[in-house]
Amino acid sequence: MAKKKKDKKTLPEQVLEKHGVAYEPMKINALELSEEEKAARFEELGIEESDIYKTLAAKGDKTGPVVAVVPLTERLDLKKLASVSGNKKVHMLPQKELEKTTGYVHGANNPVGIWQNKGFPIYLAQQAEHKDFFMVSAGELGHSDKMNPQDLANMIGASFEELTES
Repeated sequence: MAKKKKDKKTLPEQVLEKHGVAYEPMKINALELSEEEKAARFEELGIEESDIYKTLAAKGDKTGPVVAVVPLTERLDLKKLASVSGNKKVHMLPQKELEKTTGYVHGANNPVGIWQNKGFPIYLAQQAEHKDFFMVSAGELGHSDKMNPQDLANMIGASFEELTES
């Protein structure tokens, strides 16, 4: 019997497996759900909105592209990202440059695929450092991977930093 397309692993999931990093694939698109649907789905999955992290691509004046992984519920502080990445200034990549730079469309950027294919410096928000798990995009819209943040950081060589607005 042919394997169904929905069972197909994304490139980031294949990379995680190759490196022996445990993850749990989850199908969720919080942006498409009403608040009631979101609350029910989060309860069903045993997660909170603050467990979901977004992968944001920026460009530094000295280093070029840099990536920050921060909670969905918080805002990236560009000055803090500049400081930890060795830049004077960073700005968010314009959406029209995003796919060309990272290889992913808006909403599907993920630290594993960017690390594997581009090698850009990646910084994880310090809020994740001592969590048992967090969720990041699996490289496709509506798909996330639940994993241990420390396992991810070790694999991609990322550090935990203060990255969000106070």
